[in-house]
Amino acid sequence: MRPFILLLCLFSLVLSCGQTQPVDELSKPVPGLPVASPEDSGFNRDSIDNLLRIIQTTPPNDFRGLVMIKNNKIVIEEYFNTFWRNSVHDIRSAGKSITAMLLGVALKEGLVQDLEQSVYSFFPKSKYPFINEDYKEIRLRHLLDMSSGLDADSDNPASAGHAVNWIAKEDWKEYLLKVPLTSNPGERWVYADINALLIGAVIEETSGISLKDFARKKLFDPLGIAQFYWYTNAQNQTGAAGNLYLSTLDFAKLGVLVLNQGKWKNIQIIDPDYIKELQSKAFNISEYNPYADYYGMMWYKASRTFGGKKMDYLFASGNGGNHLIVVPDKEIVIALTSSAYGQRYAHRRSYNIMSKILASLK
Repeated sequence: MRPFILLLCLFSLVLSCGQTQPVDELSKPVPGLPVASPEDSGFNRDSIDNLLRIIQTTPPNDFRGLVMIKNNKIVIEEYFNTFWRNSVHDIRSAGKSITAMLLGVALKEGLVQDLEQSVYSFFPKSKYPFINEDYKEIRLRHLLDMSSGLDADSDNPASAGHAVNWIAKEDWKEYLLKVPLTSNPGERWVYADINALLIGAVIEETSGISLKDFARKKLFDPLGIAQFYWYTNAQNQTGAAGNLYLSTLDFAKLGVLVLNQGKWKNIQIIDPDYIKELQSKAFNISEYNPYADYYGMMWYKASRTFGGKKMDYLFASGNGGNHLIVVPDKEIVIALTSSAYGQRYAHRRSYNIMSKILASLK
């Protein structure tokens, strides 16, 4: 009888630990990010509670996480539909904005001289005899602003640099460096994955490691981002245009880094001047995107009025409604993760959630 009682006690203990583990993990303090209540942070608590209730009860069940930080304090951290703090999620093209941040790290590390450096200068002819001479005309800034002029368009699979033509290849770089120009660099905005891939290739070429490992060592480790996945092919080339999985909280940390002018705690990871560049408005894209006014440095920019208050903000955006919003003047960061990939409502829903949060600011 006694062995049975002992076994029953042990089973109860294991079951209890299994039930409390997620709660304990979620309640753990985040180094550098204390917690504050919505009301103490200047938000209407009833409005926030109502928003969370709507998210929780409104189908389809493909919204994943919401983290809002103000004044370097976590004000909202909520997860939905089986996701929780440690769940990593594919943020899709929002990864491009992270790639742009990594170029800022590379600049600080001295791997890159400046944004006017030509792409051609990173890939010597002796090592890459197949490189197209057109790359002499393309600057890093052109890649960041989606104005490279290369024959690539994410909306046109027939373009030479479209992902459908290189994603399955063992060596992306060999293919990408052959893509020709179709217009003068800097003249017009055309959204294309190739631009982010080339920035990743520049960082890999100058650092000697994959973009994934560079990100881990120089950006993610300092921010305490331990869990992530970034697709890297057999040639150690990372998918710099997307394919990055992060938790919603870690996604938000990257926004805090932007908000704090490239500084995390006492570590200057990216120079403040580069963070200012991230806010630059290179091209007006309002006719293409209902949620953004401008694009530049692989970040979207917008100015909208919420709750009677006009706010300027920049944001990273990925398919499915994955958004990282930074509102500098209000010291607010909002991270939204969602798996509504390919759904027309995805970005609208994320925009509406952001709107309701910002409108609740007193």
